[in-house]
Amino acid sequence: MIHIFVCKLVLGAGLSAMAVPAFSQTAQQADSVDSKEVTLSEVTVTSAVGAGRKVAGKGHTASIEEHLLQLNNVTMIRRGSYAWEPVVNNMTTERVSTTIDGMKIFYACTDKMDPVTSYVESGNLQRIRLDAGLDGNPQATGNIGGSIDLKLRKAGFAAKPQEYNATAGYESNGHLQVYGIDAAFSSSKIYANMGAFYRHAGNYKAGGNEEVGFSQFRKVNTFLNLGWQPRQNHIIEGTVIFDRATDVGYPALNMDVSDATGLITSLSYRHEYLQGFFSRWESKVYYNHITHNMDDTGRPDVVIHMDMPGRSSTAGLYSLLQGTRGNHQFQLNYDAYHNTLFADMTMYVKGAKPMYMLTWPDVGTINSGLALSDDISLGARHSLRISAKGSWQHRRINNDEGFRALSIYFPGMSRTNSDFSGRVAASYSYHQGRWKFSVGTGYGNRTPTVTEAYGYFLNNTFDRYDYIGNPALKNESAIEVNASASLTGNPIEARLEVNTFFFQNYIIGIPDSRLSAMTIGAAGVKLYQNLPSAQIVNATVNLNWQILRWLRWENNIRYSYGKENTGAWLPLIAPFSYQSKCKVLWGNVEAEVGTEVVARQNNFSQKYGETLTPGYNIWHINAGWRFNLGKVLCDLHVGIDNIFDHYYSTYSDWNHIPQKGRNIYTNISLQF
Repeated sequence: MIHIFVCKLVLGAGLSAMAVPAFSQTAQQADSVDSKEVTLSEVTVTSAVGAGRKVAGKGHTASIEEHLLQLNNVTMIRRGSYAWEPVVNNMTTERVSTTIDGMKIFYACTDKMDPVTSYVESGNLQRIRLDAGLDGNPQATGNIGGSIDLKLRKAGFAAKPQEYNATAGYESNGHLQVYGIDAAFSSSKIYANMGAFYRHAGNYKAGGNEEVGFSQFRKVNTFLNLGWQPRQNHIIEGTVIFDRATDVGYPALNMDVSDATGLITSLSYRHEYLQGFFSRWESKVYYNHITHNMDDTGRPDVVIHMDMPGRSSTAGLYSLLQGTRGNHQFQLNYDAYHNTLFADMTMYVKGAKPMYMLTWPDVGTINSGLALSDDISLGARHSLRISAKGSWQHRRINNDEGFRALSIYFPGMSRTNSDFSGRVAASYSYHQGRWKFSVGTGYGNRTPTVTEAYGYFLNNTFDRYDYIGNPALKNESAIEVNASASLTGNPIEARLEVNTFFFQNYIIGIPDSRLSAMTIGAAGVKLYQNLPSAQIVNATVNLNWQILRWLRWENNIRYSYGKENTGAWLPLIAPFSYQSKCKVLWGNVEAEVGTEVVARQNNFSQKYGETLTPGYNIWHINAGWRFNLGKVLCDLHVGIDNIFDHYYSTYSDWNHIPQKGRNIYTNISLQF
């Protein structure tokens, strides 16, 4: 039945797009770049009409999460309206490396309420690079599922002498307001771009006009990028980002966030057009500090009031050399960082003294790694890519009280731990006309995260268990096998991609009946342990048809599968989904109508706290227009998400909190 349903929806989407006014029989041909706009591993954030991927009509006011959702292999875990957690190849933060311009940053919340992606805004983002699987970017570590690198927008040298931009947007559902300003200055020797972004939202409403309480937030983000070229091809660059979110509600959790603040800084040197074996050298030093304060003062009927602050500090560097020799394009990268994570909680019991507990016992991590890759051309039709990285890591529990608390459960545990992890990957590609085929494989492992190794009674509202880390965990490892086939060019573009991950020593929380829960209402205590094996399979089909010069039809089908060694389903594995959208491009006007169909999640993991998620079907429509008002370039967008106000939750919406109902939005960007 679902196949018939999908076929009807495909036909319906096409007919709906045909119903969009054709504007003119003499419509202009789409830009040649736009005809190949679907890049499966990268999304351009700031782009002109017809010069890159747009994000559901929201343009410059789209959130980072909305940009990420345009990428294949990426889904989101949503605990509220703010700071969604990226999931790559159905693997969460533990198995995904996220960097900002190559900088390592670690969240400061034990509940992962502040992923790295939450500390950047669209106004300071040029593009997002995704490397799915073990063949990650050179600064990535522990990236079994993949790596995400947020590339910042730099004005560059010898660009426009000066440029000013202003952005404003409004969404009816939750009364979301977005405002942004930025400016850029450029010469042959110096450039600078700076700006500020502000977002403010109240509680949103699910389908059927049902208000979702504690879903409000406020956020301000400011940035400054500087560049200096003292000599030709010698470039010094600096970056400062300050991001602060306040009054952030999380309806899926029992606590909210009063303040989440990030300070991100870097200084780099780059030498272009070197003579000799290497042609380019880039080195960067950086420092970032994240603070995150959870509390429940805004919640009614709180039995025991709690404060849960956390902080993360990271200092690091990397040095990247790139070169070309014969049929080889290679790069060598060294990176190192030192990170400290600290989190505690204080419980205030009426009529008694406050109770105090460390949840991250001030863990210091030193990591140092060497990565290399080589892209080898084996002729006009054949190519080979090889990459590898090895990392040495040393950890130490700095807090005496935290060490003693964990020692109760793990007598004889060491205060320090050193380990080695690494990855190696290889892929072969064959080109023949419009066709391209590739196969690849890889092996990699990762060290346990601080939470998995040293977390102390961390309550998980998803399955209602308290979690304790296990310092005796083995490194988790995986073998990846992948293959793809693609057809490019007009009028049909198609791509099939499949990857499979075979895990050993898979890390996950397992109930331990010997332990007693500390959180009121908790179902028990889970201890992080190694499972002998697990498997995750992902398959994606993209099919695009340039029906007419001004009309394009895009389709995406995804299927995933995940089981552990006992045959039980793994948690947070996406169900079958289908997306279809038709795009109209006429001159400087873009329009889109689309649908998303998601099947019922029958293969839910009851063992790990999941319950059945019903399927759903939602529709959206949007349009964008770029025009000039004198010397001012205007970019106007309007649209409607969830047109029919459907009430639904996705498989990864924490505790099945509902998504937004009908949402009408408009935004405008002005370039002076």
